[in-house]
Amino acid sequence: MNRNDVTEKIIATKVGKGLKWEDIARQVGLSKEWVTAGCLGQMTFDAAQAARLAAIFDLTPEEAKWLQVVPYKGSLPTPVPTDPLIYRWYEVVSVYGTTIKELIHEEFGDGIMSAIDFSMDIQREADPKGDRVNVVLSGKFLPYKAY
Repeated sequence: MNRNDVTEKIIATKVGKGLKWEDIARQVGLSKEWVTAGCLGQMTFDAAQAARLAAIFDLTPEEAKWLQVVPYKGSLPTPVPTDPLIYRWYEVVSVYGTTIKELIHEEFGDGIMSAIDFSMDIQREADPKGDRVNVVLSGKFLPYKAY
């Protein structure tokens, strides 16, 4: 058994029970974005959170322990993603990445936006021309330091 096996069981159980990530997250007490990332193998849960998820997904004690192991992060199977939705994010970064970099540097200076001290919020935005996906990424600015 490994973390990928647990992830596959979680997904299969979610589908089988007809669960929604937002409802699961509410039961765990964290954001839907964090819980989804964790359940997909990208984040670590504490013992209480893992126990709650074990109850939701019918995990064994051994499987619940895998939820508490720091994962190998990065889940894309290929350098250029082939899934159409994920590819669009790749396209956004390919087209707008230099613009994002330039504007962050102009506003904050030389540094990066953290993906560790970070939050994300994904919401549906009603629009008469077709609903929109509203994604807010918020990361702490970390300046490079001279030494």
